[in-house]
Amino acid sequence: MKIKYYLIAALLIPMLNSCVVLSPKKYKSLVAERDSLQNRSTNLEAAVAGLQSDTARLHREIADLRGKLQSLNDNYNTLNNNFNNSSSQVTKLSADLQAREAKLKEVEDILRKQNEATNALRDKLQKALLGFQQSGLTVDIRNGKVYVSLTDKLLFPSGSITIDDKGKQALAQLAAVLNKEPDIYIAVEGHTDDKKVINLGQIKDNWDLSVLRATSVTRYLTETEKVDPVRLTATGKSQFQPIDPSGTPEALAKNRRIEIVLSPKLDELYNLITK
Repeated sequence: MKIKYYLIAALLIPMLNSCVVLSPKKYKSLVAERDSLQNRSTNLEAAVAGLQSDTARLHREIADLRGKLQSLNDNYNTLNNNFNNSSSQVTKLSADLQAREAKLKEVEDILRKQNEATNALRDKLQKALLGFQQSGLTVDIRNGKVYVSLTDKLLFPSGSITIDDKGKQALAQLAAVLNKEPDIYIAVEGHTDDKKVINLGQIKDNWDLSVLRATSVTRYLTETEKVDPVRLTATGKSQFQPIDPSGTPEALAKNRRIEIVLSPKLDELYNLITK
């Protein structure tokens, strides 16, 4: 509105100063010019109002875009931090996995070497004891251990705990191999059938019989054949771990036995697993 008033004032002031009497034609021209100026003023005011509205809208849009940009920056920073954290975790997990794989390979190498050593020991014993295998001696591998099984008739007279000459020969051959294998633990296990012990003096039952036969073999190996006693353990299993539970005479004969269980030392493997 101020623009309109300025324009009218600019038009009237010269008229008042001159005090000239205008002709109708001149008057109409001035009126037309005044109306034209009023229209222009109105248009200019509308344009200014539009520009002000557009300016306010643009400020709002700029503020909104700045808010969105800040939100995007925040999200980027969060994602970047998460990525860096994840990358660090992946790096750590990868290093842990490599360490575990290296340890697993070490364990596998040790187990492979022990399996090879176990098989080699079995082959040595089979060759050394070949002459006794027709008399009820067997050599096999079970659960990573070498089992030398000797029937009671190969070692003892019936109902006795005293080793006979043939049994001593077999144990001497066995000891010759064991004395060359110092890293082998030796467990001597006595086993019986399920028949009750009758009239055997100090031997009251199958527990006694199995234990005393195991200690007789252990004593012979350590005292006569000079196997290091630190390496040996003697146990009696009585009748409770039969090879053949069928109860036939052949099964009972199989169950009456001494089993010498040879186990490799696992110190290296144990230290590797627990470190």
